[in-house]
Formats: sequence, C-alpha cells, structure tokens
Amino acid sequence: MIIKDEFLSRLRKIFDLNLYEVKVWTALLSRGTSTAGELSNISDVPRSRTYDILESLEKKGFIVMKLGKPIKFVALKPEEVVERVKKNLMKCAQERSKRLETLKGDEVLEELNNLFTKGIKFVEPSDLSGSLRGRQNLYNHLDMMVRDAEKTITIITTAEGINRKLEALMPSLEKCKKRGVKIRIAAPIDSNNIKVARELKKVAEVKNFDKIKARFVLIDSTQLMFMLLDDEKFHPNYDIGIWVNTEFFAQALEQLFELAWKEMKSVR
Repeated sequence: MIIKDEFLSRLRKIFDLNLYEVKVWTALLSRGTSTAGELSNISDVPRSRTYDILESLEKKGFIVMKLGKPIKFVALKPEEVVERVKKNLMKCAQERSKRLETLKGDEVLEELNNLFTKGIKFVEPSDLSGSLRGRQNLYNHLDMMVRDAEKTITIITTAEGINRKLEALMPSLEKCKKRGVKIRIAAPIDSNNIKVARELKKVAEVKNFDKIKARFVLIDSTQLMFMLLDDEKFHPNYDIGIWVNTEFFAQALEQLFELAWKEMKSVR
C-alpha cells in the first residue's frame, strides 16, 4: 500500500494522530478488516508496536475490535470516525472540533472514502461485528446504527436506560421518524421516567416492559447491539456492548420480541 507522505501528514494534523497511528488506520481502511500482523506488514509499522497502536485507535473511536480468534479489527466509515472524534474532542477542545468541520467536502474525506469502499468489498457481512467498551463509545455506535436505519428500530432498555436514550438518540430518532422508520421502545416505566417515555412517544411506540431486564437494539432486523452488564451495578466506563451484523440472529430475536410486544401495555 503506497500513500503519499503529504496525505499522511494532513491526517496527523487533522485527527491529532501520530505517524504509526495514521499508517495503521489507513492500512485498515484499505482492507476493511484485518489482523494486527497483516496490518504491520501493510503499514510497515513494527509488529511490537502494532497492538498498542490498534488499542489506541479503538479507544479513540476509529476502529472496532472483532470477536474471535485470531483477533481482527474492523474499519469504520470515515464519516462515522469524524463524528466520533468530534463528540470526544468537543468536551475538551473546541479548537480541534473546528478542524474536523473543515473536512466536509474536503478531498481528504473523498480519498478516505475511496480506501474504505475498496476495502469493504472484501468483507463478509458476518465479519462486521465487534465489542465496544465504555458507555460513550456504545452510544456513539448506537447513534450511527439509528441514523442508518431504513425500516425499523427496536429498543429494549432499563428504567434508567430510557432516560439516556432520550438524551443521546432523540435527534436521530426524530429524523428517522420523518423518513418513515417504524420505532418501538420497551422499558420498565415508573414515576421516575414517565415524562421521558411520553416525550419519546412523539417519535416511537413506547410500552411498559418490566418482566425481563434486558438492554439491546435491533436495526432493520439485521444489525444488533446488546449490552452485557447491568447498568445499575457497573460504572459507565466499564459498560460493554457487542455489535453484530447478522440477519439470521437478528430476525430470530425480532420474532421473539414480537410475541412479548403484544403482551406489553402502551404508555399513556
């Protein structure tokens, strides 16, 4: 893989990455999904440093670690990477956020898209899976999934989780509603979140679901994100989610949910 030094230099300045990080990231973009060893060979980054670099890129929201052995890493769409970095940087550096705004319509983003488009052709849909750590990363990815929805969004969450969904996902849910996407939300409804549930009714069907404690999101009966931990017992930084793109499993889970949905009571 040959990428001009000038292009790598621009990426370093725009995304505040070091040279090894931009080399590994662009190498992964060109493949779609790859192992650390393969990326070391492609990017000419020492193998002893590649795992550290990939861990850093994952924490910054540039890539997703794929489940299984050998461990693989999945490239995200450049537009999504831009949005993630924007959200993280806006909390501590307004100046860096302004840099990312300049990417819209820039030739840099177009070239990154070319890398991703070529790389994604070699990726099987079942390979588009991974684990995400930290609640902020989870909601960044959920927001991406919601924004990409075309037909249906199904959200099952906890009593406290429905409050977070309003804050984190409402703008994207409103846009989906306008596009005609069918949105359903199920959660335990009580006096502490009834106002939030009624606010969400503006964009979705909302029902009371208190028989089973669960946290997952289904998009178009194809993509699934489910959380592994009880949000009442663990700190947000330790929250873990699993994202999979599997029509077979997602459709089966959606059918099971349909049976439970009929028994739930609508929020008034």
